[in-house]
Amino acid sequence: MTATAPAERPETACAFTLAACREHTFVPRHLGLTRRGPRHLRAAARAALGFPEPESWLDVGTGYGRFPETAKEVFPYTAFDGLDPSHRVLQARVAERVEEAHVGHLTDPRITDRLRARYDVVSMFRHLEHAPDPLAELRAALAVLRPGGHLILELPNSRCLFAALLGPAWVPHSRPGHLHLLPADALREALESHGCTVVMTDHRAAHLPYDLAATTSLILSRLLPSPLDRLGAPLVALAWTLDHLLAPVLRRTPRSNAYRIIARKEPR
Repeated sequence: MTATAPAERPETACAFTLAACREHTFVPRHLGLTRRGPRHLRAAARAALGFPEPESWLDVGTGYGRFPETAKEVFPYTAFDGLDPSHRVLQARVAERVEEAHVGHLTDPRITDRLRARYDVVSMFRHLEHAPDPLAELRAALAVLRPGGHLILELPNSRCLFAALLGPAWVPHSRPGHLHLLPADALREALESHGCTVVMTDHRAAHLPYDLAATTSLILSRLLPSPLDRLGAPLVALAWTLDHLLAPVLRRTPRSNAYRIIARKEPR
Protein backbone atom coordinates (compact mmCIF):
# COMPACT_ATOMS: atom_id res chain seq x y z
CA MET A 1 0.00 0.00 0.00
CA THR A 2 1.20 3.49 -0.80
CA ALA A 3 0.02 7.00 -0.11
CA THR A 4 0.83 10.37 -1.59
CA ALA A 5 -0.01 13.73 -0.10
CA PRO A 6 1.24 17.31 -0.27
CA ALA A 7 3.71 18.43 2.37
CA GLU A 8 1.12 20.68 4.02
CA ARG A 9 -2.49 19.92 4.85
CA PRO A 10 -4.69 21.59 2.21
CA GLU A 11 -7.28 24.13 3.27
CA THR A 12 -10.82 22.72 3.33
CA ALA A 13 -12.62 25.55 1.60
CA CYS A 14 -16.29 25.11 0.83
CA ALA A 15 -15.86 26.85 -2.50
CA PHE A 16 -14.04 23.83 -3.84
CA THR A 17 -15.51 20.64 -2.40
CA LEU A 18 -18.48 19.72 -0.27
CA ALA A 19 -16.67 16.67 1.05
CA ALA A 20 -14.02 18.86 2.63
CA CYS A 21 -16.71 20.99 4.25
CA ARG A 22 -18.27 18.16 6.23
CA GLU A 23 -15.78 18.82 9.02
CA HIS A 24 -17.23 22.29 9.68
CA THR A 25 -19.84 22.71 12.40
CA PHE A 26 -22.09 24.97 10.33
CA VAL A 27 -22.95 22.26 7.80
CA PRO A 28 -26.64 21.30 8.31
CA ARG A 29 -27.40 17.79 9.48
CA HIS A 30 -29.51 17.19 6.37
CA LEU A 31 -26.39 16.22 4.41
CA GLY A 32 -26.45 12.82 6.13
CA LEU A 33 -29.70 12.08 4.31
CA THR A 34 -27.92 12.22 0.96
CA ARG A 35 -25.41 9.49 1.84
CA ARG A 36 -25.47 6.44 -0.39
CA GLY A 37 -25.93 3.19 1.49
CA PRO A 38 -24.14 -0.13 0.89
CA ARG A 39 -26.91 -1.35 -1.40
CA HIS A 40 -26.58 1.69 -3.65
CA LEU A 41 -22.78 1.44 -3.65
CA ARG A 42 -22.93 -2.24 -4.55
CA ALA A 43 -25.32 -1.52 -7.41
CA ALA A 44 -22.96 1.17 -8.70
CA ALA A 45 -20.11 -1.33 -8.77
CA ARG A 46 -22.27 -3.94 -10.50
CA ALA A 47 -22.86 -1.48 -13.33
CA ALA A 48 -19.36 -2.38 -14.55
CA LEU A 49 -20.03 -6.13 -14.68
CA GLY A 50 -20.84 -5.98 -18.39
CA PHE A 51 -17.30 -4.91 -19.24
CA PRO A 52 -13.98 -6.80 -19.03
CA GLU A 53 -12.97 -7.30 -15.41
CA PRO A 54 -10.78 -4.33 -14.45
CA GLU A 55 -7.30 -4.85 -13.07
CA SER A 56 -7.14 -1.36 -11.57
CA TRP A 57 -9.82 1.13 -10.52
CA LEU A 58 -9.49 4.72 -9.30
CA ASP A 59 -12.31 6.21 -7.22
CA VAL A 60 -12.14 10.02 -7.33
CA GLY A 61 -13.55 11.86 -4.33
CA THR A 62 -13.49 8.61 -2.39
CA GLY A 63 -13.47 10.12 1.12
CA TYR A 64 -13.08 7.28 3.61
CA GLY A 65 -13.16 4.71 0.82
CA ARG A 66 -16.69 3.42 1.38
CA PHE A 67 -17.23 2.71 -2.31
CA PRO A 68 -13.98 0.75 -2.89
CA GLU A 69 -14.68 -1.27 0.25
CA THR A 70 -18.10 -2.27 -1.07
CA ALA A 71 -16.98 -2.70 -4.69
CA LYS A 72 -14.43 -5.31 -3.62
CA GLU A 73 -17.36 -7.62 -2.92
CA VAL A 74 -18.19 -7.45 -6.63
CA PHE A 75 -14.61 -7.32 -7.98
CA PRO A 76 -12.41 -9.16 -5.47
CA TYR A 77 -9.41 -9.31 -7.83
CA THR A 78 -9.41 -5.61 -8.75
CA ALA A 79 -6.91 -3.21 -7.23
CA PHE A 80 -8.80 -0.16 -5.95
CA ASP A 81 -7.04 3.17 -5.44
CA GLY A 82 -8.58 6.32 -3.99
CA LEU A 83 -8.11 10.04 -4.53
CA ASP A 84 -9.60 12.77 -2.36
CA PRO A 85 -8.81 16.43 -1.62
CA SER A 86 -8.92 15.66 2.12
CA HIS A 87 -6.74 13.43 4.26
CA ARG A 88 -9.66 11.06 4.85
CA VAL A 89 -8.33 8.92 2.02
CA LEU A 90 -5.24 8.21 4.10
CA GLN A 91 -7.49 6.68 6.75
CA ALA A 92 -9.05 4.59 3.99
CA ARG A 93 -5.60 3.27 3.13
CA VAL A 94 -4.82 2.46 6.76
CA ALA A 95 -8.12 0.56 6.94
CA GLU A 96 -7.09 -1.26 3.71
CA ARG A 97 -10.15 -0.05 1.80
CA VAL A 98 -7.81 1.20 -0.94
CA GLU A 99 -4.37 0.00 -2.01
CA GLU A 100 -3.05 3.44 -2.90
CA ALA A 101 -4.25 6.74 -1.45
CA HIS A 102 -3.68 10.07 -3.17
CA VAL A 103 -4.46 13.40 -1.50
CA GLY A 104 -5.17 16.25 -3.86
CA HIS A 105 -7.05 17.04 -7.05
CA LEU A 106 -7.00 14.95 -10.19
CA THR A 107 -6.41 18.10 -12.23
CA ASP A 108 -3.08 18.65 -10.44
CA PRO A 109 -0.44 17.86 -13.12
CA ARG A 110 1.72 16.15 -10.49
CA ILE A 111 -1.06 13.64 -9.86
CA THR A 112 -2.23 13.34 -13.47
CA ASP A 113 1.27 12.67 -14.78
CA ARG A 114 1.96 10.08 -12.11
CA LEU A 115 -1.26 8.17 -12.80
CA ARG A 116 -1.43 8.62 -16.57
CA ALA A 117 -2.97 5.68 -18.50
CA ARG A 118 -2.91 3.52 -15.38
CA TYR A 119 -6.55 2.54 -14.77
CA ASP A 120 -9.18 0.39 -16.45
CA VAL A 121 -12.00 2.20 -14.61
CA VAL A 122 -12.27 5.66 -13.11
CA SER A 123 -15.36 6.45 -11.03
CA MET A 124 -16.67 9.86 -10.00
CA PHE A 125 -19.75 9.60 -7.82
CA ARG A 126 -21.33 12.95 -6.90
CA HIS A 127 -18.02 14.66 -7.65
CA LEU A 128 -18.25 16.77 -10.81
CA GLU A 129 -20.87 19.12 -9.38
CA HIS A 130 -18.34 20.21 -6.74
CA ALA A 131 -15.47 20.81 -9.19
CA PRO A 132 -14.59 24.39 -10.16
CA ASP A 133 -13.97 23.20 -13.74
CA PRO A 134 -15.89 19.99 -14.63
CA LEU A 135 -14.41 19.78 -18.12
CA ALA A 136 -10.89 19.90 -16.70
CA GLU A 137 -11.88 17.07 -14.33
CA LEU A 138 -13.14 15.01 -17.28
CA ARG A 139 -9.94 15.58 -19.22
CA ALA A 140 -7.86 14.54 -16.23
CA ALA A 141 -9.98 11.43 -15.69
CA LEU A 142 -9.53 10.41 -19.33
CA ALA A 143 -5.79 11.03 -19.03
CA VAL A 144 -5.44 8.42 -16.26
CA LEU A 145 -7.67 5.93 -18.10
CA ARG A 146 -6.18 3.32 -20.38
CA PRO A 147 -7.50 3.18 -23.96
CA GLY A 148 -10.65 1.10 -23.87
CA GLY A 149 -11.16 1.90 -20.18
CA HIS A 150 -14.45 3.10 -18.72
CA LEU A 151 -15.43 6.27 -16.89
CA ILE A 152 -18.39 5.97 -14.50
CA LEU A 153 -20.07 9.24 -13.55
CA GLU A 154 -22.99 9.89 -11.21
CA LEU A 155 -24.45 13.38 -10.81
CA PRO A 156 -27.57 15.15 -9.55
CA ASN A 157 -30.17 15.64 -12.27
CA SER A 158 -30.85 19.36 -12.59
CA ARG A 159 -33.97 18.56 -14.62
CA CYS A 160 -35.57 16.34 -12.01
CA LEU A 161 -39.05 16.88 -10.62
CA PHE A 162 -37.88 18.16 -7.24
CA ALA A 163 -35.46 20.65 -8.80
CA ALA A 164 -38.45 22.28 -10.47
CA LEU A 165 -40.77 22.06 -7.46
CA LEU A 166 -38.36 23.08 -4.70
CA GLY A 167 -36.25 25.58 -6.61
CA PRO A 168 -33.43 27.09 -4.52
CA ALA A 169 -34.43 24.88 -1.56
CA TRP A 170 -33.48 21.72 -3.48
CA VAL A 171 -30.28 20.51 -1.81
CA PRO A 172 -28.11 20.23 -4.97
CA HIS A 173 -28.96 23.87 -5.68
CA SER A 174 -27.36 24.84 -2.39
CA ARG A 175 -24.08 26.67 -2.30
CA PRO A 176 -21.22 26.85 -1.68
CA GLY A 177 -20.85 23.08 -2.11
CA HIS A 178 -22.50 22.65 -5.51
CA LEU A 179 -20.87 24.70 -8.23
CA HIS A 180 -22.13 23.08 -11.44
CA LEU A 181 -25.18 20.98 -12.31
CA LEU A 182 -24.67 19.43 -15.73
CA PRO A 183 -27.70 18.05 -17.61
CA ALA A 184 -27.23 14.53 -18.92
CA ASP A 185 -27.29 15.57 -22.58
CA ALA A 186 -24.63 18.26 -21.99
CA LEU A 187 -22.38 15.72 -20.26
CA ARG A 188 -22.87 13.23 -23.08
CA GLU A 189 -21.86 15.88 -25.63
CA ALA A 190 -18.77 16.77 -23.60
CA LEU A 191 -17.70 13.13 -23.38
CA GLU A 192 -18.25 12.51 -27.09
CA SER A 193 -16.30 15.64 -27.97
CA HIS A 194 -13.37 14.17 -26.04
CA GLY A 195 -13.37 10.96 -28.06
CA CYS A 196 -15.53 8.81 -25.80
CA THR A 197 -18.42 6.53 -26.58
CA VAL A 198 -21.30 6.73 -24.11
CA VAL A 199 -22.35 3.13 -23.51
CA MET A 200 -25.02 3.71 -20.85
CA THR A 201 -27.20 6.47 -19.43
CA ASP A 202 -29.31 5.43 -16.45
CA HIS A 203 -31.75 7.57 -14.47
CA ARG A 204 -33.19 4.70 -12.45
CA ALA A 205 -30.34 3.21 -10.42
CA ALA A 206 -28.81 6.56 -9.44
CA HIS A 207 -31.95 7.95 -7.79
CA LEU A 208 -31.70 8.52 -4.03
CA PRO A 209 -34.93 9.17 -2.09
CA TYR A 210 -33.94 12.16 0.03
CA ASP A 211 -35.22 15.37 -1.61
CA LEU A 212 -38.21 16.25 0.58
CA ALA A 213 -36.58 15.09 3.81
CA ALA A 214 -33.32 16.93 3.14
CA THR A 215 -35.12 20.12 2.15
CA THR A 216 -37.31 19.95 5.26
CA SER A 217 -34.26 19.45 7.45
CA LEU A 218 -32.44 22.30 5.70
CA ILE A 219 -35.34 24.72 6.24
CA LEU A 220 -35.68 23.71 9.90
CA SER A 221 -31.95 24.22 10.46
CA ARG A 222 -32.30 27.74 9.09
CA LEU A 223 -35.45 28.67 10.98
CA LEU A 224 -34.75 27.06 14.35
CA PRO A 225 -31.51 27.34 16.33
CA SER A 226 -29.87 24.12 17.43
CA PRO A 227 -30.97 22.06 19.32
CA LEU A 228 -34.52 23.30 18.75
CA ASP A 229 -34.36 22.15 15.13
CA ARG A 230 -34.56 18.58 16.44
CA LEU A 231 -38.19 19.28 17.34
CA GLY A 232 -38.92 19.05 13.62
CA ALA A 233 -37.84 15.40 13.47
CA PRO A 234 -41.45 14.17 12.90
CA LEU A 235 -41.73 16.45 9.87
CA VAL A 236 -38.45 15.15 8.48
CA ALA A 237 -39.65 11.57 9.06
CA LEU A 238 -42.89 12.28 7.19
CA ALA A 239 -41.01 13.85 4.29
CA TRP A 240 -38.63 10.86 4.25
CA THR A 241 -41.63 8.53 3.96
CA LEU A 242 -42.98 10.52 1.01
CA ASP A 243 -39.56 10.38 -0.66
CA HIS A 244 -39.57 6.59 -0.50
CA LEU A 245 -43.17 6.29 -1.66
CA LEU A 246 -42.45 8.42 -4.72
CA ALA A 247 -39.09 6.82 -5.53
CA PRO A 248 -40.41 3.78 -7.50
CA VAL A 249 -42.33 6.12 -9.81
CA LEU A 250 -39.57 8.70 -10.28
CA ARG A 251 -36.96 6.04 -10.99
CA ARG A 252 -38.87 5.07 -14.13
CA THR A 253 -38.70 8.56 -15.60
CA PRO A 254 -36.01 11.04 -16.70
CA ARG A 255 -37.24 13.18 -13.78
CA SER A 256 -35.32 11.17 -11.16
CA ASN A 257 -32.98 13.20 -8.96
CA ALA A 258 -29.75 11.75 -10.35
CA TYR A 259 -28.31 9.98 -13.35
CA ARG A 260 -25.40 7.71 -14.12
CA ILE A 261 -23.35 7.72 -17.30
CA ILE A 262 -20.73 5.19 -18.36
CA ALA A 263 -18.40 6.15 -21.19
CA ARG A 264 -15.61 4.23 -22.89
CA LYS A 265 -12.35 5.91 -23.83
CA GLU A 266 -11.77 4.95 -27.44
CA PRO A 267 -8.23 4.19 -28.59
CA ARG A 268 -6.82 6.86 -30.87
